[in-house]
Amino acid sequence: MIGKVSVIGSGHVGATAARGIANKELADVVLLDILDGVPQGKGLDMFEACPIEGSDARVLGTNDYADTTGSAVVVITAGLARKPGMSRDDLLQKNAGIIKAVTAEVVKYSPDSIIIPVTNPLDAMCQVVHRESGFPRERVVGMAGVLDSARMRSFIADALKVSVENTHAFVLGGHGDTMVPLPRYSTVAGIPITELLDQATIDAIVTRTAGGGAEIVKLLGTGSAFYAPGSAVVEMVEAILKDKKKILPCAVLLQGEYGIRDLFVGVPVKLGAGGAEQIIEIKLEAGEQAALDKSADAVRELVGVLGF
Repeated sequence: MIGKVSVIGSGHVGATAARGIANKELADVVLLDILDGVPQGKGLDMFEACPIEGSDARVLGTNDYADTTGSAVVVITAGLARKPGMSRDDLLQKNAGIIKAVTAEVVKYSPDSIIIPVTNPLDAMCQVVHRESGFPRERVVGMAGVLDSARMRSFIADALKVSVENTHAFVLGGHGDTMVPLPRYSTVAGIPITELLDQATIDAIVTRTAGGGAEIVKLLGTGSAFYAPGSAVVEMVEAILKDKKKILPCAVLLQGEYGIRDLFVGVPVKLGAGGAEQIIEIKLEAGEQAALDKSADAVRELVGVLGF
């Protein structure tokens, strides 16, 4: 096995991510939660599924951070989930306190790890993790754009009735209503969707992508998405552990890139063993840059509320 991955939070997203990591035999997995018995039960259930999946990964459920010692990657899903009518912003203060406490434990037991925050509001929580950990920006990489792009890819494939494997989608900005899907950089078999779909259909896809999380929350009635977010985490963990140098949209701390400084915003990065090893900058048209700036302003407002 290639080291250990710890998932903090055994709710739907955390458990889905943990099982995906174990199923793909990427690493041994530690699933941690403050709820007594819940991570232990889910972890044991996952471990017992591994023989069926053909995976020799070990899965341990625990309430003790000592069991996470020496993790190569730590995924933080702990926190409160959105409820119907609740915006990501509503979660800000409550989840910030949770994330601060979790980050302190992660630093104590896995000081060399790469942290993947997943808790919402994502971009602001990345800022909390970065500040509390003192880690270099390369080692705090938020899961947002992989999920948002996957949603857009699904909608593109459905509109064109093509394989999702042919689709690539490009989404920048904060993980919320102000995210910036970029149709001219989104392709099907290398062909920009602007040449394959009419503007009304593209606009509908962009709008649905930005509201993808809220759409699922509304449909479920209670809870929020977890299958796609869990799979997005697994893709990021695999890119890091296998040093794939894969270009993925992630929330990273920008220091002048795209004209944004001291703020976590979703952009394409080269993800490998060192974490976010390179930020990929592309040329944006005036309207696209304005939309990205607006998205960054929304993130900055959240961060400001936290006093950062």
